[in-house]
Amino acid sequence: MFGHLTDKFSDVFRKLSGRGKISDSNVRDAMDEVRTALLEADVHYEVVETFCAHVLEKAVGTEVLESLRPGQQMIKIVYDELVNLMGPVDSHIMYVSPGPTVIMMCGLQGSGKTTTCGKLAAYLKKRDKSVMLAAADLQRPAAVTQLQVLSEQVRAEAPGNGQIHFYAEPQRVAEYGKAVGAAVTVCQNALKAARQEKCDVLILDTAGRLHVNDELMQELRLVNQALNPHQIYLVIDAMTGQDAVNSAKAFNEQLELDGVILTKFDSDTRGGAALSVKQVTGKPIKFIGLGEKLDALEEFHPERIASRMLGMGDVVSLVEKAQEQVSAEEAAELQEKMAKGKMTMDDFLAQLKNIRRMGSFKSLMGMLPGIGSQLKDLPVDEKQIDRTEALICSMTPGERKSPDVIDNSRRRRIARGSGTRPEDVSHLVKGFDMVAQMSKQIAGMSMLSRMKAMAGLGNMDLAALSGGRGMPQLGGNPAANKPKFKQRKKKSR
Repeated sequence: MFGHLTDKFSDVFRKLSGRGKISDSNVRDAMDEVRTALLEADVHYEVVETFCAHVLEKAVGTEVLESLRPGQQMIKIVYDELVNLMGPVDSHIMYVSPGPTVIMMCGLQGSGKTTTCGKLAAYLKKRDKSVMLAAADLQRPAAVTQLQVLSEQVRAEAPGNGQIHFYAEPQRVAEYGKAVGAAVTVCQNALKAARQEKCDVLILDTAGRLHVNDELMQELRLVNQALNPHQIYLVIDAMTGQDAVNSAKAFNEQLELDGVILTKFDSDTRGGAALSVKQVTGKPIKFIGLGEKLDALEEFHPERIASRMLGMGDVVSLVEKAQEQVSAEEAAELQEKMAKGKMTMDDFLAQLKNIRRMGSFKSLMGMLPGIGSQLKDLPVDEKQIDRTEALICSMTPGERKSPDVIDNSRRRRIARGSGTRPEDVSHLVKGFDMVAQMSKQIAGMSMLSRMKAMAGLGNMDLAALSGGRGMPQLGGNPAANKPKFKQRKKKSR
């Protein structure tokens, strides 16, 4: 989302590097560029002016620390201001006892409100909460059915021991303008049902409109008065920029919001809503939606977003994603195999599947400091992971355990079974051998040496690692990376 803004910040900090003191003139020149970048990112004008004024106040005349260069000192100042701009945020949901905790979800049509209800239910199920989803949007075609399907998916697919319930009164669904007042009754009945089921949380999926109007606000106010929900979240689309902020301001004036959920945060939009909504409305962003899958809802952490924005990566979020997929026992077992050089193709396949569950390859690599900027223009073919899985699954157990036994005939058989070429099998085996040897070396290093080795990854030619085909494959074709020379013409005798 913040790719353009990150580039602008990097250019500014690069120009400030090499100076012994941050002077008034060079800071003001730098902040002029930052101001332009923020306005281009569709950040609210008043927010931009306040942000730049605070940075100038802290930066002008600031002595550079002995261990830091001016550019790094400026990064620290800007980082702190970005965190203050978007925070502080407490993304935890406060539960009442006895339950249920009533969460009212509101927003405009197309913002992803109903989908976010399903994601929030999955988030709570993972934390072993019993949740009821109530369909209170009675005027949008198929809204009730959509929420019912989502609740069934969360019940069947989402991890966790929590229970998922669904409540709806489809007989009350009517065409636009004729279901006024019915939503209040549905919500009241849903609260009774949630109490009977002893649910911890009741999520109300209220109606939306194409724009903010009196009818919409009147219905939401009636629901608010009848149930007095403990939390009111506004779901807004990050792609709508300043319109999203204006909508949030209008909703907050009518309902007194507790927080905002920003959807489509994984899009290529400029990010103005994320930087503006807290300052304009006074309400924090609680969660961000990062995709269409049920688990694509994350707690909002201003310090991590600021770190990504400044090109410093987000190692904490990456570690958390890894911990969700790999237990400590599995990690220790794999570490031991790597140290002994006994990692097999089965181990590698298991890690590939874990990576798939963590998110896209490009987004994960973008969380590593120093690598995200190199990946910016690199085309990554996520389907290559599917092809790699097909190659490994086409091998026999013996071949996966000892890839060295794969000869020409086995290579052709594996290629036919996976729908690939024999050369692809060779590249995979060679690449796996390289990774196994590298893993063995890294496993035997001290912690300091490991950190240096990982830091060196940031300077690697990622295009070469992709095998020249724009995909996250192991190894690649070595011959494809060699410089090509024109053949000499044969001398005529």
